[in-house]
Amino acid sequence: MTKVKDEIISHLKRQIMMLTLAPGAPLDEVSLSRQFEISRTPLRDIFRQLAGEGYVQLRENKGAIVAPMDALSMRNFFLTAPMIYAATSRLAAQLASPKQIDMLAQTQKDFKQAVQDRSVESMVFYNDQFHYQIGEMADNSYLMPSLQRLLMEHARIGQTFWRSGPEGTNEDIAEACNHHDQFIEIFASHDEEAAVSLTMEHWALSRKKMDEFIRPDPLDIDIEMAG
Repeated sequence: MTKVKDEIISHLKRQIMMLTLAPGAPLDEVSLSRQFEISRTPLRDIFRQLAGEGYVQLRENKGAIVAPMDALSMRNFFLTAPMIYAATSRLAAQLASPKQIDMLAQTQKDFKQAVQDRSVESMVFYNDQFHYQIGEMADNSYLMPSLQRLLMEHARIGQTFWRSGPEGTNEDIAEACNHHDQFIEIFASHDEEAAVSLTMEHWALSRKKMDEFIRPDPLDIDIEMAG
């Protein structure tokens, strides 16, 4: 049952990150129980775990919904993300083991393949895994829950980064990929200051693309009055 629950959790997380399950959408216990062929009791345990990680919200007597993306949550995301990411990278630079760095390099290899394939879902997934593994390197029980929540929101907001669209997108993706390579080198050398500096540069790149999506240029409006 543990393996089945882990598979369901992974599946639901991926659907939430990719917006297949929309923010605020209700999670139907009956249909999900049928889909995954488990009873509603272990399914509720799964919902509780996902709620603890910020993926869903539990409402008393109303069931679970996918975590909303409202104005307050977005404001808190943009305020908090750079602080948590920088602290996580600093600790990762201190503590990263050779085995962990090898695992990060493998995830980067998978990420590069996703970029080559232009698979948005895989790019989002492996980018999330790359930064999650940095959190595991940091090995801090206080930072990790916040990092997990931020990465989930980052994946949902930042999907526009990985999709074809505004001019410069391909160049930005190539730069993000290059940043990942630099992270691996920096963690291997345990350079804390370089890790923090690159983290802020990497955040600025993501922030720029998210801003372009959230705050696009206004549409042209002809304000001349008809004669």
